[in-house]
Amino acid sequence: MKPNNLKKRIEEEMTANYANMLEKNFDIAKTLLRITPSGTVDVLRKQDLQGTDKILLYLIGKRYAKEAGMTDSEYVQNKELGDQLGIKRGSMLPWIKSLRDAGFLDGSDGKQAIKTNLIESVLLRISATLGDKK
Repeated sequence: MKPNNLKKRIEEEMTANYANMLEKNFDIAKTLLRITPSGTVDVLRKQDLQGTDKILLYLIGKRYAKEAGMTDSEYVQNKELGDQLGIKRGSMLPWIKSLRDAGFLDGSDGKQAIKTNLIESVLLRISATLGDKK
């Protein structure tokens, strides 16, 4: 195989374009969340989700809201997470810590965002989990 053919195959088959991650996973995301015009996120089927999954979905929704120009940042304050998800601070902070320790989150000073490269795997896992609970 010629080197330029290998280069072409790498570019076509192995290169990850995380900018397209939101578009690629749009159909899954729209079954799990909604975004308000003000940029807040409505996580659907909250009653069927664990606390950490509610947080991850909210953060994914915030990425979509930023992409749509409904918010200036994909980073979410702890207060917004708690208020919008109905989670008390005492429950939420350990979940955020566990997500950060597991490598799911970027951020500091009480603000977080989900790492872009994890969006697809999180959406697929949560979608599959909820599919079992229909």
